[in-house]
Amino acid sequence: MVRDECVYAPGSYDEAERASALTTRWAERARAAHKRSDQALFAIVQGGIFPDLREQSARELTALDFPGYAIGGLSVGEDPLVTHEVARHAIQFLPYDQPRYLMGVGMPEQLVRYVALGFDMFDCVLPTRNARNGTLFTRTGKLNIRRAEYTTDSRPIEEGCACYTCRHFSRAYLRHLAVAGEILSARLNTLHNLYFYQQLMCAMRTALAEGRFVEFARPFLLPVHGEKKTEEEQEWQI
Repeated sequence: MVRDECVYAPGSYDEAERASALTTRWAERARAAHKRSDQALFAIVQGGIFPDLREQSARELTALDFPGYAIGGLSVGEDPLVTHEVARHAIQFLPYDQPRYLMGVGMPEQLVRYVALGFDMFDCVLPTRNARNGTLFTRTGKLNIRRAEYTTDSRPIEEGCACYTCRHFSRAYLRHLAVAGEILSARLNTLHNLYFYQQLMCAMRTALAEGRFVEFARPFLLPVHGEKKTEEEQEWQI
């Protein structure tokens, strides 16, 4: 990744413009200095939440012909709907046949949503941060292993999960570790969460290859428990 400057929300137009210009200058220097044939160098699109700056940044960077492109400066405090709109706008200016990487995202449903928009790669601390706090991801939603209801629960975190944690430890034992403050709690929870995320991405790749991605994605984007979507939430649909 080239060096970039990220403007945290809420940032002004002038701050975003200056940071974007500096990012482009650093990208030019990095492109000229890069010599390794075994390493793919990615440029990072900046521009804050401002559509014209995002477009300008993307056009300047793609003109330098990098092996891949990232969109940075999102998930830094802005409303998630703003993140979605900026990402949806910016990606249209990035090459379709090169990797497109959305930095700092996100929750499982966000990954599905942004794959639907055309993104290929992501990074986020959520699987490990949530693991340290006792929150585990499952196909039916998040599970807080610290809850008293799991004190004598002999089931794994998720039935059918093949991760090391689910194959060897019960919810009751994992709750004991979490409540006792054992470092093993964070490690075992992390193994499960990372496995869940890897399996989610694998399932999306398979669904895309088989031409059934819309069918796969629909449960992630529909309201839960029969709740009705607000007008803003409707904007999240594929």
